[in-house]
Amino acid sequence: MSSEVSTDLHRMQSLNAVGTISYILHLIVAVGAIVPGAQFGPLLLLVALVMDLVKRDDAAGTWHASHFRWRIRSVLIAGGLYLLTAPLWLLLIVPGWIAWICISLWFLYRIVRGFLAMNKGQAIGMDA
Repeated sequence: MSSEVSTDLHRMQSLNAVGTISYILHLIVAVGAIVPGAQFGPLLLLVALVMDLVKRDDAAGTWHASHFRWRIRSVLIAGGLYLLTAPLWLLLIVPGWIAWICISLWFLYRIVRGFLAMNKGQAIGMDA
């Protein structure tokens, strides 16, 4: 039994490490999207998304699974909204800027909320 407990503990520690790295990369991207001239985004976001997609099966059956879904959905929704609002930049700068700031703030909120829940050892709800 102790071997089983040790394996589960190692699995949870590994998932927590991956989740922490992913949330930090997402946080850097989210802050960079809001601070003018601090665009670290696309590469770091891609690294975090690929990491989440590759490791999400390892989290199946644990509370960490909700965090993988949360991060992946956050990226996909924000990416879709950025693409949807991109034509606003062609029409007028101000509406595009306002839309992207709103999307970036929403993304930042989701990342901070998820990171805090993970650090408390709690699943994150998909209804939020």
